[in-house]
Amino acid sequence: MEIHGVDKYCVFGNPIAHSKSPDIHAAFAAATEQRLTYEKRLAPLDGFAQAVHAFIAEGGKGANVTVPFKLEAYRLAGALTVRAQAAGAVNTLLFDEYGITGDNTDGAGLVADITVNAGVPIAGKRVLLLGAGGAARGAVLPILEHRPAALAIANRTVATAEALVQQFAPLGGEGVVSASGFDGVDGSFDIVINATSASLQADLPPVSPSVFHQGTLALDMMYGKEPTVFMRFAASHGASVRDGLGMLVEQAAEAFHGWRGVRPRTAEVLANLR
Repeated sequence: MEIHGVDKYCVFGNPIAHSKSPDIHAAFAAATEQRLTYEKRLAPLDGFAQAVHAFIAEGGKGANVTVPFKLEAYRLAGALTVRAQAAGAVNTLLFDEYGITGDNTDGAGLVADITVNAGVPIAGKRVLLLGAGGAARGAVLPILEHRPAALAIANRTVATAEALVQQFAPLGGEGVVSASGFDGVDGSFDIVINATSASLQADLPPVSPSVFHQGTLALDMMYGKEPTVFMRFAASHGASVRDGLGMLVEQAAEAFHGWRGVRPRTAEVLANLR
């Protein structure tokens, strides 16, 4: 049923049935008294651009983009925010008379979950980022904006991590950003973020337990009904742990703010999802 005068939003993905985004945005809309609809849309693997243009033709105002279309969304956008350019990927699209603008709210969502929900400041801390793919790349600029003492990026292929260091080192200041293989990580860290896809295979990034100390915050970008293998591993070595659900809610709030100009409160939505 179409409700007249109501703005339309959606999330594109493949697969998409599991997405919690419609529940999150419905809760945000109710709490902020915004009139909108938000639905899941399964885009064909070879038909993402067509699916987006069809949604725009139906009057769509904006969309979220999830796996595997974030790089395609980056290429499709006519304009990009600074953080989308830095991430090299887009998870949020805004449609207006100027065309398609691409944004990336993932890293901002991660940082908000760490600093606000977990109450752990990033400033002056030693941060370890595991992985150097799209998820990790989107996190680097928002982390550096909080001025950590060090940001170490560890990846199976060291060259990929080194490419990130080359891109972002000028923003971090002298010697702040470094790269290594998983086996070359040096010392312990205050915040350890698993941005690898290992948890999807119930696998563990091959890092030494010595990266954790009592009081380390270990966050896995993945989430599920049970703690991930990485979370269990980190907890067994003294870390406090979080999954990616808070990041999911916070990146959604950031997208909602970009679309509506209103920043929804997230605590109640996150508590209800838990």
